[in-house]
Amino acid sequence: MGLAWEGGRHPGWPARLGPLRVAAGLVALRPPKLLDASPWSRIRLRDQAYLEDWEPTAVDGWHERNAVLAWPAQWSALKSSARRGQAMPFTITVDGELAGQITVGNVVRGSLRSAWVGYWVAADRARGGVATAALALAVDHCFGEGGLHRLEATVRPENAASLRVLTKAGFREEGLFRRYLDVAGAWRDHLCFAMTSEETSPEGLVRRLAAQGYVRTA
Repeated sequence: MGLAWEGGRHPGWPARLGPLRVAAGLVALRPPKLLDASPWSRIRLRDQAYLEDWEPTAVDGWHERNAVLAWPAQWSALKSSARRGQAMPFTITVDGELAGQITVGNVVRGSLRSAWVGYWVAADRARGGVATAALALAVDHCFGEGGLHRLEATVRPENAASLRVLTKAGFREEGLFRRYLDVAGAWRDHLCFAMTSEETSPEGLVRRLAAQGYVRTA
């Protein structure tokens, strides 16, 4: 949109968020680093069978797209989008170690103040509350310092784990996008979930989930 942010920094990024304590450990969010290449690639290649069914089809193949040498270009693109105010990319860490990513993308300011959120978590960190904690941190940040009003998430109807995370966080289902995205080699239907800042409660999502026993502030 051609906006110039004060000091070259747009609202909400860079930032470090958390930590929150869940069953898997201490969950925090930080900006991606170039040095994330090796752990990022190791997890992505190891967890291909776990992740591939839920992510956009890799035209050049999973191994090529997730090799160590593929990370610098992805890191650079994320950082460039963030500096332009179009995204807020974060690395998810558990006890200080890389465990996934969560990205707020297609950030639109003005009278819309909207974005989408997407995430993935390593297979060995699943079911430990990591995704729930990461999403809660991102949502509160987006509706606070990030200055957004609405967040949207799309998920395949078959992705039961992600559906649980979104509904636990309070995202509401808005509809079905038919043949929405090329995932795992075919055009797949996706459910659309959304949340506005008014729906997180005055205390914010982290405090609501903490009161329900899903997370603990560290």
